[in-house]
Amino acid sequence: MPAFDYDLFVIGGGSGGVRSGRLAAAMGRKVAIAEEFRYGGTCVIRGCVPKKLYVYASQFHEHFEDAAGFGWSVGETRFDWKKLVAAKEQEITRLEGLYRKGLDNAGAEILNTRAVLAGPNAVRLTADDRLVTAERIMIATGGHPTPHKDLPGHELCITSNEAFDLTELPKSILIAGGGYIAVEFANIFHGLGVDTTLIYRGKEILSRFDHDMRQGLHKEMAAKGIRILCEDLLQYITADAEGRRHVRTLKGQDLVVDQVMLALGRVPNTTGLGLEAAGVETDAKGAIVVDAYSRTNVPGIFAIGDVTDRVQLTPVAIHEAMCFIETEFRGRPTSPDHELIPTAVFSQPEIGTVGMSEEAAAKAFSEIEVYRAEFRPMKATLSGRQERMIMKIVVNAEDRKVLGVHVLGHDAGEMAQLLGIALKAGCTKDDFDRTMAVHPTAAEELVTMYQPSYRVSNGQRL
Repeated sequence: MPAFDYDLFVIGGGSGGVRSGRLAAAMGRKVAIAEEFRYGGTCVIRGCVPKKLYVYASQFHEHFEDAAGFGWSVGETRFDWKKLVAAKEQEITRLEGLYRKGLDNAGAEILNTRAVLAGPNAVRLTADDRLVTAERIMIATGGHPTPHKDLPGHELCITSNEAFDLTELPKSILIAGGGYIAVEFANIFHGLGVDTTLIYRGKEILSRFDHDMRQGLHKEMAAKGIRILCEDLLQYITADAEGRRHVRTLKGQDLVVDQVMLALGRVPNTTGLGLEAAGVETDAKGAIVVDAYSRTNVPGIFAIGDVTDRVQLTPVAIHEAMCFIETEFRGRPTSPDHELIPTAVFSQPEIGTVGMSEEAAAKAFSEIEVYRAEFRPMKATLSGRQERMIMKIVVNAEDRKVLGVHVLGHDAGEMAQLLGIALKAGCTKDDFDRTMAVHPTAAEELVTMYQPSYRVSNGQRL
C-alpha cells in the first residue's frame, strides 16, 4: 500500500472545502487545505454574506419613510458608501478568521497557495513549486462570474466580485441579467440611491421561479423606480472621456450610465487546475462530472460545490461535504439529497420558495390545486406603503400532498426555511389546515387558505 503525505488534500477554502477538511481533521486524519485568495470562499468573501449586509443597508431609506406613519419624526439622513464598505470588510475578515481557527483547532494544515493537480494522487503547490501526495483529493474551487468576453466593451464592466468594493458609489448603473444575483443587486443599488436599470433577454425576470413570484416582484421593483428592460440585451459598451459608459442594446436603445454590471451566470473554477494531467472528466461548461457520491471518474479524486455545477448554493456545498465525510471516512455511504431545497431571493420584497412552481407541477401531475392570497401586510396599513405580499401553495389534487410553497414579501426567506421542513416531511394540505395560526402575522395566511383559488387539470386552468 503506497504511503501518502496526506489522507485528504482539499483544493479550495470555501464553505464546502473547509467543512470537508475540518471534519476529516477532527477525526484524526492528516489533512491539508490550500486556498490562493482568502478562506471563506465566494459566500463569505464576495457573495451571500456581504450581499446580505448590503441588502440591510439598502433597506434603511424605506424604514425611515415608514417611521412617519408610526409617529416617528426622522431628521436628515445621509449615506456613507465608504463606511459601509469598511464595515463589510471588517465583518468578512472576522468570519475568515473563524474559518481558519476552525481548521487549525481540528488539526488541518492551512496552506496559502494555489494548488493544481499533478496526477491522480498528486498536487503541486505553486507558491513554492512543491509536489505533495494524498490518498484522497477534494476539489472545491467554486465558480466565478461569467466574463462574457464576446461582448464588445466587456472590460469596461464590473461583476458582483467588484461591486462590493467600488471606490465610489455610482450615480447610475445598468445591470445585465435576470437571475437572482442581478435582481438582488438592482434592489441594493436602488435602495442606496443609485439610478438603476436592469436589462434581461428573457420575457420576465427570474426564469426558474413561479410566475406569480416573477410578475409580482417585477411590478414592485418597477413601482419603486427600477427600470426593467426585458427581451433586450447589450450589444456593445464604450466609455467617454469622463469615464461614463455608453451602451447600445440589441433593440437600438442608447443608455449612458456610470457603471455596467454583468450578472450573466457563473462558471466553474476549473481552468488551469490540472484536471487534464489527472484525467478528470469535465462537461461542456467546464464543470467536474461526479457521481451520486461526489466521486469523479478518477479513483481518489472528489469534487463538491459550484465546481460541479449541480446546485450553486452554499448550504448545498456544505451538505455535499458532510455526505463525503460520511461515505469516505465513516463507512456510511451517503448521497447528497438535492430535492426540495428551500431558496430565497433577497430582493425587496423578498422571495422565499421551496418545491415545485405551478408551471412545473402542472406538467408533472394530471390535476393540481392552487391556493393563492395577495394582500397588503399589516405594517403597510400605517406606513402607507402600497407594496403587497403574495403567498401561494401548490397541491397535488389526488393525494393532497403539498408540492410547492412560494412567498413574496418581507421575511419570505425566513419562512422558506421553515416551510422546507414541512415539505421535506411530506406534509399534505390537510396538515397545513390543521395547524393553528399565529396571529397577527403574515405567515398565518399559509395555514388559513382553506379553499383552492383555482385548479389546473391537464395543463388547463379551471
